[in-house]
Amino acid sequence: MAETEKIEVRDVTRIERIGAHSHIRGLGLDDVLEARLVSQGMVGQKDARRAAGVVVQMVREGKIAGRCILLAGEPSTGKTAIAVGMAQALGTETPFTSMSGSEIYSLEMSKTEALIDEVHMLDIECFSFLNRALESDMAPVVVMATNRGITRIRGTNYRSPHGIPIDLLDRMIIIRTVPYSEKEVKEILKIRCEEEDCIMHPDALTILTRIATDTSLRYAIQLITTANLVCRRRKATEVNTEDVKKVYSLFLDENRSSKILKEYQDDYMFSEISEEVERDPAAGGGAKRRVEGGGGDAQPMEH
Repeated sequence: MAETEKIEVRDVTRIERIGAHSHIRGLGLDDVLEARLVSQGMVGQKDARRAAGVVVQMVREGKIAGRCILLAGEPSTGKTAIAVGMAQALGTETPFTSMSGSEIYSLEMSKTEALIDEVHMLDIECFSFLNRALESDMAPVVVMATNRGITRIRGTNYRSPHGIPIDLLDRMIIIRTVPYSEKEVKEILKIRCEEEDCIMHPDALTILTRIATDTSLRYAIQLITTANLVCRRRKATEVNTEDVKKVYSLFLDENRSSKILKEYQDDYMFSEISEEVERDPAAGGGAKRRVEGGGGDAQPMEH
């Protein structure tokens, strides 16, 4: 009994240590920087990977110091995966580190190349510091990622593309990512199943692919681990459609969670959404928006 418990603990620990992008081994490019369809854990995003490959080559030749690379695209389009692929392609001689906004001020930034995800979350002071830091002789290569369109720069009342000041945007090489096709989504889910040692029935994979296209790829990837655990709980070796449906009913995606919040908003504590609803001229004249009591930007209401 004790030995069985040890095995279970060891297996769960291993699963917890599998990162979201642990399957990425590089950018999946050939010798002339053309993107293979599926290679080194990368799927699709051929143009973005090609562009990232050119940047990697420039880094190797020391021709890109003091510049920023911005990976911009909708959520779940592989921005972080491409950044990880760039780090893998450069190898240990050019170490990358992932940073949050507060870590931008640290000395570590001058010692390594930096990846700043969700860069739109930085405020104007962070952007100003970053702009000055990039002018130094020992400035690192900074890779940023964002899924925002035209939005307010934090700490100001000004709007800008991606929520980034124009003078900093002018320093950037911008790489766009695009939504995956259904076929590409299915291939990514297959790769993640292999990475997590999850054997999934083809029908279950088809349902999971449909869930990913209806919700998000991130959400569907999280269901792989939970469905695999449910499968093992019933002492089976292959995840079936019922396992996927069960975890889908247990764990909400963002859309279903938002729907519940809208329906039961008054039952939650400390709601900052006022009852005032006004017309939004920028949304075609007929759309409505709620005004947040916390002073944030007005958000269009879904119909």
